[in-house]
Amino acid sequence: MEYVIIGNSAAAVGCVEGIRQRDAAGHITIVSQEAFHTYSRPLISYLLLGKTDEQRMKYRPDDFYEKNGCTLLSGRRAVRVDGTAHRVELDDGTALPYDKLLAATGSVPFVPPMEGLEQVKERFTFYTLADARALAAALEKPRRVLIVGAGLIGLKCAEGILARASSITVVDLADRILPSILDEEGAALVQRHLEAQGVRFILGDSVARFDGDGARLKGGQTIPFDVLVTAVGVRPNVSLLKEAGAQVQRGVITDVHGRTSLPEVYAAGDCTQSVDTVTGESRVLALLPNAYMQGEAAGISMAGGEGGVDRAMALNAIGFCGLHLMTAGVYDGEVYEKKDGSSYKKLFYADNRLKGYILIGDVQRAGIYTALIRDKTPLDSLDFELICEKPQLMAFTRAERAKKLGGEA
Repeated sequence: MEYVIIGNSAAAVGCVEGIRQRDAAGHITIVSQEAFHTYSRPLISYLLLGKTDEQRMKYRPDDFYEKNGCTLLSGRRAVRVDGTAHRVELDDGTALPYDKLLAATGSVPFVPPMEGLEQVKERFTFYTLADARALAAALEKPRRVLIVGAGLIGLKCAEGILARASSITVVDLADRILPSILDEEGAALVQRHLEAQGVRFILGDSVARFDGDGARLKGGQTIPFDVLVTAVGVRPNVSLLKEAGAQVQRGVITDVHGRTSLPEVYAAGDCTQSVDTVTGESRVLALLPNAYMQGEAAGISMAGGEGGVDRAMALNAIGFCGLHLMTAGVYDGEVYEKKDGSSYKKLFYADNRLKGYILIGDVQRAGIYTALIRDKTPLDSLDFELICEKPQLMAFTRAERAKKLGGEA
């Protein structure tokens, strides 16, 4: 069996390990546009911060490819998938035949059109290890940094370069930071924390044009800067499979086994849409744990097994300058709320189920809330008042405690 995997991040690693659960002999070729060993992308900000190094960023050990019988083609880009001939064409003219193909092409940064952007000499995105290296080189001496985008990528970039930049200004059209995962009150708490570290925010505004070393905002301000980082967001990298004829909406459409609409072609990770176990909707869930699970399920299926993922959900665990936060699910229904200084908790519940949560500051035992959402546990089967106040196993029935601890009821 000849397996080809396009991509080299979490979904690709999951696929390799899924294949090897069922097939120890088939040959695996990994096509990686990046010229690096597989690494954990969320750690690039910690690399700049000095809290990790490139060796510790590796997602699997140095001997991962050798031990799993993989041929890694690094620095090579897949340019075409020929579903009829069952082959992948690369940018160097090579054609790779496959019996089973996985597209784990991830996302690509979205840079909106902004007048004068092409005239900005030192501009960067912040998505890959190469991006982090380039930004670090640009900040060998302290300089003024403008970040366009106050989402997860933009704020992790700000955290990573705090000690390197002479000033950091973050501009976003939204009226709050982290608008995709926080409500207004939670966003305000995190914003105050980052402002105390020296980050300046201009919200509800956007860049009208760049002029030399300044950004003219639509609101009239001019922001001087030396280095620009565009961190508006990312989009699923679907072009290869879309051009090959696969069914694509915002992401590539797959079933729970990772199969696309093309024969013997699978997809996993940030380039795909998944069924959200909380809402039942098919949507992009661009999160590392989901990517790995999807890749593993696809690998098992590619090797003839019955791998499947049916419990994907939105889940974020992140920190900014010592302030931790976790969010999960959707923010619908009734609300339990508790605020205590720098800690903030909101639980959202409806129809006898926990639907989502926002935790800022104290995130201990958040896994209990996550399990309640993912397992769709009926709230009347436990002491929900106790769970709201303090998540602990004592809130569950004796039978449920035994089950969760691996014992007998």
